[in-house]
Amino acid sequence: MYHNLTEAGCDEAGRGCLAGPVVAAAVILPRNFRHSVLNDSKKLTAKQRSELREEIMDSAIAWNVAFVDNDAIDEMNILRASIRAMHIAIEGLEKEPQFLLIDGNRFYSYKSIDYMTIVKGDSIYFSIAAASVLAKTHRDEYMNKIHNEFPQYGWDRNKGYPTRFHRDAIARYGITPYHRKSFALLDTQMHFDF
Repeated sequence: MYHNLTEAGCDEAGRGCLAGPVVAAAVILPRNFRHSVLNDSKKLTAKQRSELREEIMDSAIAWNVAFVDNDAIDEMNILRASIRAMHIAIEGLEKEPQFLLIDGNRFYSYKSIDYMTIVKGDSIYFSIAAASVLAKTHRDEYMNKIHNEFPQYGWDRNKGYPTRFHRDAIARYGITPYHRKSFALLDTQMHFDF
């Protein structure tokens, strides 16, 4: 890539969820960093992600994780909120990157740093895969914590994603302060017997 530049990989987690924040991470890895297991966090087991998280945080030249909550998501829409979270994550890096590798196909430029968007970038670049793992593990940890406040939604298992169980719980109990009101929270395919 831009071989002499300090690259940061960025990715987010929780974009398609009905509840909770969107979480982004930015990671600058050493130039010679290689790993046999590191890949798109969705392809890894929870145990692998948890082990990799420690390894990434120890090995990275710089890393940062940022949260944008459900109220801000409702205010600005999920795409803007995801990119906002990435900007906050980049802003908080201890070393300023000279080039950004962004997972996905949309980004708004940050300061005047050059960037490239890569669809499925987390299965191509280690720095994006590392950001994917940090974003996912930090978000999962947060969802496990708020699960204790509202255990009926099963966030310890579904992490706020639109599973059948989660949608049924919304239909039964209504919404919590963590739900994204701008999302279609109820399954419009539900069949009612009249």
